[in-house]
Amino acid sequence: MSFLKGNVELPEPEKNPLPAEEEAVLDKLAHKVVDRGMTVPAIIFLESVKPLNYIGSQVLVFFEPIVQTVFNFKDYNTFRASLEKRETIERLILKIEKYDAISLAREKRRKKFLKKEKKNWKWYQRWLGIFTPKVKIPEEILNPPPKDKTEDKKSES
Repeated sequence: MSFLKGNVELPEPEKNPLPAEEEAVLDKLAHKVVDRGMTVPAIIFLESVKPLNYIGSQVLVFFEPIVQTVFNFKDYNTFRASLEKRETIERLILKIEKYDAISLAREKRRKKFLKKEKKNWKWYQRWLGIFTPKVKIPEEILNPPPKDKTEDKKSES
């Protein structure tokens, strides 16, 4: 006899148990967390409250009249309904980690580009920060084109 009822394994990425609207709400929430730089605190918080996800959804039901009078959230009910499922918190954590990895790679490419650009500056621009030129970061640095699987296979050969 087990005290844990239900599945405690990680969700499979190929299997999509959540509807598209719930996935969109989780994507939006994950983007907001990463954009604000709150990745680590959010992951720690979500990991600590993972066993209480159903109770959290019921707390959202309790506070719904108060929240709906102050704010007009369209996705509130969708998020509350998705929290009732056990795998939602883990999916949210995986989405936050994915978007954080993309953001860190973008920041790394941007710093590498700026380092190359600063080598062309005069000494007083580099060391004193006087009369620094405006640097326009190209779009391909910020958002590189997706790699094709055929290119990866060619590079491995």
